[in-house]
Amino acid sequence: MKTLEKPCRLNLTKIGRCYRLRKETALITGASNGIGREYSYYLAEKGYNMILVSRSKSKLDELAADLQERYIVDATVIVQDLSEEWAATHVYEKVTEKNLTVDMLINNAGFGTTGNFLGSSETDTHKQVMLNVNAVVNMTQKFLPDMENRGSGAIINIASTSSFLPIPYMSVYAATKAFVLSFSESLHKEYRGKGIRFLAVCPGTTETDFFDSAPDTITAGGMRTTRQVVHTSYKALNKGKNYVVDGKLNYLISLSPRIFSRKSMLRITSAMMKRNMARSSSK
Repeated sequence: MKTLEKPCRLNLTKIGRCYRLRKETALITGASNGIGREYSYYLAEKGYNMILVSRSKSKLDELAADLQERYIVDATVIVQDLSEEWAATHVYEKVTEKNLTVDMLINNAGFGTTGNFLGSSETDTHKQVMLNVNAVVNMTQKFLPDMENRGSGAIINIASTSSFLPIPYMSVYAATKAFVLSFSESLHKEYRGKGIRFLAVCPGTTETDFFDSAPDTITAGGMRTTRQVVHTSYKALNKGKNYVVDGKLNYLISLSPRIFSRKSMLRITSAMMKRNMARSSSK
């Protein structure tokens, strides 16, 4: 069993007229896979207690048990499909019932699809918007007031390098991630004087199961690991940044709309997506 080598993340909680020290707690959506899972290990190693949210109970239970054994932290499992209506309310109610305090919220859950817009069912498109946009907004609405009352907290929203680009044949995903970036930057400005940090994280191509649902996505910028994405974002959060792009090549890609016209960007991204889709269909 591994013991903590670093000091625990502690915070002061007021009880009546007194204060007590408590470990800080991070809530991570989409915690069972990819970047969310990596955040779980990264923050538990730093001494955070964890609230793990996802649809997969078996994966969450396994993850929670491993975190508790490795890092001697509390790990609470909440099984919830965040693409459902008012899912954030259900998560908040469960957190409140357990008398837990969320010091850091990581809105990581999301997915994308590729292909013609009408090639996706209305159900899949609805779920994508609900998860990538609505869940991010509603989770923020539920947990931000408590942070504001305490005068401290952090919210990390996972956007994408797609946030900067219009992408034909991936139109819904790119649009939802553009929303996440704009939303996060705006709240960073609104709440930076209230002790609350907001950060939009914009990964490029990353070693996750994202490609299971979006196999033809643009893969420029080189493959990054989930550990690199998490390390980049945590460092940026502590520097007080409002957004960060993971990886130098991905950062250069994010600057392309400043170099090329929007018409040119549409032509470039469309050509890249068509090429990828043609390769997939020929296999």
